[in-house]
Amino acid sequence: MNSGTSFPSRRENRFYQGLTATFVANALQAVNFLGDRFLRQSPHSLSAIADLYRHSMDSAFSATETFLVTGAPHACAYYPRDFAWFYPDILDPQTIMDSHDAVRRANLLERSVHLLLEAVRAGVVTTTIVPAGRGRHLGVNYFSRPSDTLLGILAGLQQMVSAEDRASSYLAMSQCAHAGRLLLAEYGADLKRAILQLASELESFDDGGTRYLLCDARAPRSAATDTRAERRRFVTNACVYTTFVWGIQLGVVDENELKRLLGRHLGQYKKDLLRLFGKDGYIRHSLDGPAAPPASSVALDFVSVHRGFWDLNEECERALFAATADLIIAEPRFRIPNTFHFLVSADNPQTKMIHKIAAPAYQGRSSWPTFNVEFADRMLDYDEFSGSDTYRACAQGILKDIRTATEVHGGYQELLSERGLKYRTWAYKGAVAHSWFPRFLSVWRRAYGTPLLQWE
Repeated sequence: MNSGTSFPSRRENRFYQGLTATFVANALQAVNFLGDRFLRQSPHSLSAIADLYRHSMDSAFSATETFLVTGAPHACAYYPRDFAWFYPDILDPQTIMDSHDAVRRANLLERSVHLLLEAVRAGVVTTTIVPAGRGRHLGVNYFSRPSDTLLGILAGLQQMVSAEDRASSYLAMSQCAHAGRLLLAEYGADLKRAILQLASELESFDDGGTRYLLCDARAPRSAATDTRAERRRFVTNACVYTTFVWGIQLGVVDENELKRLLGRHLGQYKKDLLRLFGKDGYIRHSLDGPAAPPASSVALDFVSVHRGFWDLNEECERALFAATADLIIAEPRFRIPNTFHFLVSADNPQTKMIHKIAAPAYQGRSSWPTFNVEFADRMLDYDEFSGSDTYRACAQGILKDIRTATEVHGGYQELLSERGLKYRTWAYKGAVAHSWFPRFLSVWRRAYGTPLLQWE
């Protein structure tokens, strides 16, 4: 790594947003999807999990890459959120194959986070950054303004600065931590400004005479399942809370500054969200729209992000988590038949015309393996804090079925259909989500007590 050198001037990266930038970005993305539709190569012929993992890591962290992305057809664009939702363990030493792999991962993470911080400094805090050549980048929103973009950037920084805290013999880990501290010092003021702006954008929402603060009271905000186009969603507001917590932990923002903007302590802000979304005894996915039966009112994305909203220290929080998890586990419509693969929701979500053509079930009647991994990890959190073995068997079942699907389909899939097949629509042939694979290995080791794969 070259983390001892100074970071390039921001003049080398230029960011654009607005109507023209959005038009150009959409055109580039259309080309990406069409190219994937007609040019995607046949899947790799490997089937052994160790061979699949090595091939995936060589692809995900190639030295020729300029930014960390998945293997999806829209991967030519950069999604800051992914560092919170999908890439939290790329520096887990137990998932790294050798020193060369460690260097590639650390370098790619540093380059990616640096670019995102440049965007924040330029005032471009969007869901999507589309590269347009020669250091030019287009910032656009993927259907709506983000609630989790800053969260993803903080997650990338957090992973960097804590890299040397994990027992490892790889020099790249300490170098990555040093680079993370330099980035934090260089761009901390820019991040603080953006976080305080996010806090100032929260809107008052009245429910039963009680005033709550939501990020999406009047219009949708984007999160990992953003194309549902709903307002007042649990996951978007959980992302904002977690952004504030991580900003404080990294020393980017002072809790008292947030308290002045929110008009309440951060702990009270979280209790308010639990009271609002959990007033029926489980976490309702969205307050938008008419009341629905419990199983149709919850969604798998309630598990939020790694070390995110759920800390499960208090009994009332554990009760809400357990009630929501039990609804999902017990409802057949949430599950691919004869598996522990859970779908995002029990019913088809609200869609727009583009989803009917390109990805009609992308956010609803499909399985995201990465959400299933987080579901398993939250289950293990619950057991740890409650001193029980309530969910371990289910968590192990989830991970076992993901391993089976990975071997059957020739790689760690981004999505699976309702029937457990590769997710395919006319414009989306399916994707191998290379860079999500390490997170699966990390949670597997936690669930089973032993690593799935070992390297000399």
